[in-house]
Amino acid sequence: MNNEAPIALILGGTGRTGSLLADRLAQRGIAPRTAARGGADVRFDWDDPATHADALAGVDRLYLVTPTMRISYADQVAAFLDLAEAAGVRHVTYLSVYNADRAPAGIDIAAVEAELASRHDITHSVLRPAWVMQNFADDHLPVTDGVITAPSAGGREAFVDAADIAAVAAGTLLDPGTHAGATYSLTGPQALTFQDVADTIALVSGRPVAHNDIDQETWINGALAAGLPADYAAMVRWLTGAIVAGDGATPTGDIEKVTGRPATTFREFAERNAHAWTWEAK
Repeated sequence: MNNEAPIALILGGTGRTGSLLADRLAQRGIAPRTAARGGADVRFDWDDPATHADALAGVDRLYLVTPTMRISYADQVAAFLDLAEAAGVRHVTYLSVYNADRAPAGIDIAAVEAELASRHDITHSVLRPAWVMQNFADDHLPVTDGVITAPSAGGREAFVDAADIAAVAAGTLLDPGTHAGATYSLTGPQALTFQDVADTIALVSGRPVAHNDIDQETWINGALAAGLPADYAAMVRWLTGAIVAGDGATPTGDIEKVTGRPATTFREFAERNAHAWTWEAK
């Protein structure tokens, strides 16, 4: 009798959701194996296939995070899934993007979803999160000199806590049979404007915070000048364009459906992370 715990390979294991997911699985009897280019249990580099087989050894379930800061990767992922199937992986939970089925041509998000659906020897679950709340507490959408600069034209987004994404991912990996074939759109419980976000951060930090609703192309051009890969501009234009067009994420009940508890509000997230916006005042 084999009493060893099942092993879950967590790609992006040092990222926003990966480390949180690893902790949740370990608490529930699944052995997590974090994988990243550095700082994880095993080294994994999408562009170095020599790192793939060792990462998959003994693994029966996979948290799939595709290559970052690029839009073309479907062939790489398909080859990796071939290897994963051969190694014994029988379930994949894929970290996709909200409204992935509406992604512009040339962005491979939906292609990976289709690739998973085409495979009959593994089950899969798809997570489609909205913009994560953590964007405002790190270098993605920082509060700089009391201002959040991002294009929105007053549009709204149901920002989601990465901890909630990790909780749903854990549910799918702990019980793959229940979640086989499921697609979950993961959002917070409120659709907020960027000014709503700024007001909440101001409230918990005790500092004035405003939103600079910059022109979309001006913002993207600034990001390109700061080093954003040229082809990735298409991804950023799509994601911001949805909010500008009034088609940002709207609240769903999928987090509560999987976890049995309501999604985290932005106020709850902000209170938990108030230190991220108060350090300048020390």
